[in-house]
Amino acid sequence: MRKYVFGTGIIGAVTTGLEMLRQLRDGQPFTWRTALIWASWGITLALAIGAIVDVRREEVAEQAESSN
Repeated sequence: MRKYVFGTGIIGAVTTGLEMLRQLRDGQPFTWRTALIWASWGITLALAIGAIVDVRREEVAEQAESSN
């Protein structure tokens, strides 16, 4: 499980999210561009999690095939 959590997609999404939170705390105004950035971040995070799920399912399927 560790290899999935520390994948580059998840690390990138987490560091980007932390940077966006830091900007909000520094008093940056919340504009429509900021909303688009947050939406983009959410999509990126969803894709990274989806990739992890797909890889995991593929590994489980390969293990099931090899045991038969």
